[in-house]
Amino acid sequence: MPRLGVHVSVAGGLINGLIRGEELGCEALQIFTKNQRRWNHPPLEEATAEEFREAFPKYGAPPIASHGAYLLNLAAEGNEVAEKTMANLTDELWRCQMLALPYLVLHPGSHGGAGVEEGVKRIAANIGEALTRSGNEVTTVLLETTSGAGKTVGGEFSHLRDIIAASQMPERLGVCVDTCHIFAAGYELRTNEGYEETVEKLSRTITLERVNFFHLNDSLGVLGSKKDRHTHIGKGELGLAPFGFLMNDLRFREVPMVLETPDGDNGEMDSVNLSTLRSLKV
Repeated sequence: MPRLGVHVSVAGGLINGLIRGEELGCEALQIFTKNQRRWNHPPLEEATAEEFREAFPKYGAPPIASHGAYLLNLAAEGNEVAEKTMANLTDELWRCQMLALPYLVLHPGSHGGAGVEEGVKRIAANIGEALTRSGNEVTTVLLETTSGAGKTVGGEFSHLRDIIAASQMPERLGVCVDTCHIFAAGYELRTNEGYEETVEKLSRTITLERVNFFHLNDSLGVLGSKKDRHTHIGKGELGLAPFGFLMNDLRFREVPMVLETPDGDNGEMDSVNLSTLRSLKV
């Protein structure tokens, strides 16, 4: 069975993410290392990072991904957003190095009308530049699949393949598959035939070895809607079947999978959604 977990809050300190993950019985985690809706942040103190690194094995050493800021646009070029994106991403990679995090999940961004091909080139170049500037040697950058809305890059598996191919550091890149996003982008998951066809496309286009992480979310939008709207497992347009396929797919048995579903008024829904997923294992 895959390593299941949730995106946990680090309110009150990074170490609280580990504590919350243990309370939920998580075997994988995703966190924000800083406020995801701000450009600038005070530097991460070494004492804070050391406390986190020392606590990590005490909480089962789950694979952890940081999620990049929502403000980033990796496909931007020659403007203020591009400059702020580079500074923020470089800082994020430095934080990941300090915290010894194995993964950083990033939204590819919007090409802004320049076209997918140009956007792909910019994304590859900007990630490479940020990796070089940060000196990060421990973190794999994961390109997240998107719903394909508007001018965003990542709605087709081929977009992520091409970013990796254009990179000067392809060995530092992988993929995070979001179930809601790929369904909204038009990839069928609800039937065994549709699921297998989608996994085959993923394998043929990117290779399954590049799939290092999953976001498990049901979808409020219908197939091909391009709408990025998450909901609880089994309560949306996807239903339970796709998650049953994933829980029993030996090709992904070692891949970390985290929930990004609403956590409920009192945070109770993370436990409910995890229990639902575990119940699907045959």
